[in-house]
Amino acid sequence: MNQFWGVDADPTAQGRIKGAKPVAVLDIGSNSVRLVVYERHARSLTPLYNEKSSCALGRGIAKSGRLADANIAQALEAIKRFALVTRMMRVGKVYVLATSAVRDAGNRAEFVAAVEAIMDSPVQVLTGEQEAHFAALGVVAGIPGFNGIVGDLGGGSLELSRIVDGADTEGQSFELGVIRLQDDSEGSPAKAAALVHDQLKKSGQTKHQPGASFAAIGGTWRSLAKLHQVSRGYPLQMVQHYIVPAQDMIGLCAEIVQSGSLKHYPGAEHVSSSRRELVPFGAAVIGEVLKAGGFDEVVFSALGVREGYLFGMLDSQEQALDPLIQGAEELSVLRSRSPSHANDLIEFTDQFFRVSGLAETDGEKRLRLVSCLLADIGWRAHPDYRGSQSVDAVAYGGLTGVDHPGRAFLATVIAVRYNGLKIKGISQPLLGLASPEGTARARLIGALFRVAYPITAAMPGILQRIGLAADGNELQLVLPRDLAFLDAEHLRNRFEQFVGLTGFKTSRVRVQ
Repeated sequence: MNQFWGVDADPTAQGRIKGAKPVAVLDIGSNSVRLVVYERHARSLTPLYNEKSSCALGRGIAKSGRLADANIAQALEAIKRFALVTRMMRVGKVYVLATSAVRDAGNRAEFVAAVEAIMDSPVQVLTGEQEAHFAALGVVAGIPGFNGIVGDLGGGSLELSRIVDGADTEGQSFELGVIRLQDDSEGSPAKAAALVHDQLKKSGQTKHQPGASFAAIGGTWRSLAKLHQVSRGYPLQMVQHYIVPAQDMIGLCAEIVQSGSLKHYPGAEHVSSSRRELVPFGAAVIGEVLKAGGFDEVVFSALGVREGYLFGMLDSQEQALDPLIQGAEELSVLRSRSPSHANDLIEFTDQFFRVSGLAETDGEKRLRLVSCLLADIGWRAHPDYRGSQSVDAVAYGGLTGVDHPGRAFLATVIAVRYNGLKIKGISQPLLGLASPEGTARARLIGALFRVAYPITAAMPGILQRIGLAADGNELQLVLPRDLAFLDAEHLRNRFEQFVGLTGFKTSRVRVQ
């Protein structure tokens, strides 16, 4: 096969951000060792590579005080492979973080030295307070505007911290990790729940104002979220920003703790085999946390210590960027025919909202801008599948800073843009996650996109010359004289269809 590159050339694909230098975090936890390589160090992080090895470094440490030799050997073998990955991917900087099991181990110095020799990077052994801090920043990075308590559950410990207006207070660390609890409770989730209950009595972190949210981080809790989604027939199998009423989650956790295992629990096959036996202990922890705090809801975060650590290294100006908009801008650059056309589309939709007088909140405007950035990402697909593939890219993609109703809103806009108002072939349960008001607004914006694209062919410069005007109950599309030939049946039909959603009674395309 002919290649466009030589074996010694830069392996970067054309589908990656130009000039981006990868950054990596090696996270050495009590249950697993995980390497995540990100495309670049930015506000919106895009994983290039993500792999874990379940080494259970925290197993038995509460009794022995040491990392077991067999587990050390397994971890070091995985880390050798991870070191090779970082070299092959030409990672610019590797940050190595170690948490509960390593900081509590009597033989930590020998293990850290071995890791540093393999990775050729220093190992930062986080204190419990540091771990809580970076976990909180991970939530801030992925869920801007979150206020409440953050809990990060690992194999060896549980960290709690409070976020108020984007900043976290001093965190607390508890010896309540799932591996430690499994050992301390002699394998009984019910006994583990009692241990959690007793330790949380000493915590001031669960005390909060009524109506607060609890953000849950950690692989075991992510598995719980997946179980909840399966048991409730939820249409979007994505953990990030998944919100569950606290009482509903408490009920699920009580069922799992009482059963003692996941052997016969519906959806257990969706949980990785390495976590299956730990989930009942994770259920014991979150159930007791939610009861102790009297929270209204739990929101699950796929971003945690790794992402929080990188977020904390950004300057204040970049931290203030919107990760959803930055991520959509990147997708537009990588996948649109002309990324600058999105700016024309933003101005065109701005014009409609000014002319129509339709009210728009800051949150609604934000989603509209993101819709404009994503409106042309499906052009390479077969025409019959552009809609469904674009919806999948939006709804199931790695964008952060957007909740599930927001994903459904964006998916609806794109579905209408490609497939029309009937949006055949698109998952209706998925789109139904948006509110009725949100769905109506998304359909409106998608229909306006269907007016814009036949005029522009996704190229910039033309849409800026097209006007929208209101004359009483009539909405008008205004063309300059040199573009009068655009006034054809196809455009008039699409404009009429759009106007039917606006509240205006009649439509007209006119030339001036």
